[in-house]
Amino acid sequence: MAKDNYLFTSESVSEGHPDKVCDRISDGVVDAFLAADPEARVACETLTTTNRIVLAGEVRGPAPLVDAAGNVDKARIEQIARDSVKDIGYEQDGFHWETASVEVHLHAQSVDIAQGVDAGSGVDTEEGAGDQGIMFGYACRETEILMPAPIFFSHEILRSMADARHSGADKGLGPDSKSQVTLQYENGKPVRATSVVVSTQHGADLSRDDVTAIVMPHIEHVLPDGWMPSADEIYINPTGKFVIGGPDGDCGLTGRKIIVDTYGGAAPHGGGAFSGKDPTKVDRSAAYVARYLAKNVVASGVADKCTIQLAYAIGISKPLSVYVDTHGTGQVDEDKLSTVLQNLVDLTPRGIRTHLGLNRAIYARTAAYGHFGRQPDGDGGFSWEKTDIADAIKGAF
Repeated sequence: MAKDNYLFTSESVSEGHPDKVCDRISDGVVDAFLAADPEARVACETLTTTNRIVLAGEVRGPAPLVDAAGNVDKARIEQIARDSVKDIGYEQDGFHWETASVEVHLHAQSVDIAQGVDAGSGVDTEEGAGDQGIMFGYACRETEILMPAPIFFSHEILRSMADARHSGADKGLGPDSKSQVTLQYENGKPVRATSVVVSTQHGADLSRDDVTAIVMPHIEHVLPDGWMPSADEIYINPTGKFVIGGPDGDCGLTGRKIIVDTYGGAAPHGGGAFSGKDPTKVDRSAAYVARYLAKNVVASGVADKCTIQLAYAIGISKPLSVYVDTHGTGQVDEDKLSTVLQNLVDLTPRGIRTHLGLNRAIYARTAAYGHFGRQPDGDGGFSWEKTDIADAIKGAF
């Protein structure tokens, strides 16, 4: 039986965190390929360390990004990496967008993998999934955007700080930061924060008190009235000093912040990362449509909480299972709800991409502050956050 009264914690990391730098670079490569060819294939992994960036993976796309012999335009990929780092704001001796060494080891996609995905070339005559795996989507009524509250507030604190850093309003803060918010739940609902942790990179001339004075207004602005924890449960730069940060302080890799990217631990995760992957990879596209389905279920009013699980096999188009759990909050039969959702949305890999319009250059913006709980953009970004089938779900019952 689920608990009604408890504490729950989620964390977030900023765009300047070493792993997020890698996610941003990898998704920048995805966007470049999709902008040149909506059917391009990309699986790009990035590693960063002190003044060094290494990219590796498999791609399939048009000239000039890839020539007829399968050779990748390394100069173009290098520039994407440098532009990404510059946009984040790294101009430090140990990690600088202009002086960092960039190695590009991208190569042509395996024909064995490609044949399982291409329509008509594998066991299934339809376009198959790019890999096997399970993907989860989740939504709840804890916030207006139907996301769990702890991860929502963790993201918002760091996003507020980043906006102030980019605008110049808060001088002295560096790009690398982390947050952690613990909320108290009563009768299954969040009622206040019991602790907040923020660690942020800063200039060498700032003391811990200086950093605290800069960060506190962002916490106060984000948390609802009456939700602030006691002063002794607010921890800002608890180590006392955070001057060396980003990839100079810690190695970064693509795909290491999958819980930050999703629901902060409030829902299951299938284990697959998102960044650096084109939308034929169901690790990404099926996780997006699972969130879309769960959010529309909750938005429709037939449940207050919903988890969706999808399962796929490489080379097979249809999902092997579609599991729906409304956690005891549902007003309708879950088996029928699963059938309704499958009738409303084609859950084959191509069906997902078509319904959500995923074959577009919309992914660099997802690399920090969560892939879910964002506002849909006019150009198709965050299309999985729309609630445009909520009325149809409600109408089916």
